[in-house]
Amino acid sequence: MKQALRAKLGWCLAGMVWAGNALAQTAPAGNGTIYACTDAKGRRITADRPIADCVDRDQRVLGATGVELRRVGPTLTDQERAAQEAKNRQQEAEQQRLREERSRERAMLLRYPNQAAHDAARAQAIAQVTSQMELGQQRQAELKERRKKIDTEMEFYQQNPKKAPASLRRQLSENNELQLEQQRFQQQQEQEQQRIHQRFDVELVQLRKLWAGS
Repeated sequence: MKQALRAKLGWCLAGMVWAGNALAQTAPAGNGTIYACTDAKGRRITADRPIADCVDRDQRVLGATGVELRRVGPTLTDQERAAQEAKNRQQEAEQQRLREERSRERAMLLRYPNQAAHDAARAQAIAQVTSQMELGQQRQAELKERRKKIDTEMEFYQQNPKKAPASLRRQLSENNELQLEQQRFQQQQEQEQQRIHQRFDVELVQLRKLWAGS
């Protein structure tokens, strides 16, 4: 029985020596790190440098004590690398957009801490345009009064307007152009009022969410 026990111990010691030799063969010769992975065939491989059979998958980098230090991702082809870089740029652009959006939101909250402040700003913007429209209306009234005087003078040349003095015909032409210009100006101011209301309406929808969130 003692002989059998000694034989078993001998086999155990031989196995330990073999395992030690196998580990020594896979241990790194340099900085003490080991690359480890399981390849496409299911084989577990270790080496002291990146493993060629695992370029399509993650490789674990282990320290001398067997603790995982990091992981090395798959090696990419030029096309895959270009696609990854494009994806990274897209993600960076989206992150930058989100940062800018958050910055605008903070600026809006500082400028409009409540709806009363926003309503006051809307009223002020509309008042500025309304003031311009009132000046335009005054200008239109002046041009119409001037037109009446020109028409009165042109009555003498109803039968043949071409006989009217050149200066009078020039005044008539200028008055027509100025009145058309004022009409276009009034239309532009009306459109500006609509744009202001639309802008403040859009802001108000966003601000209500921000006010509720804050």
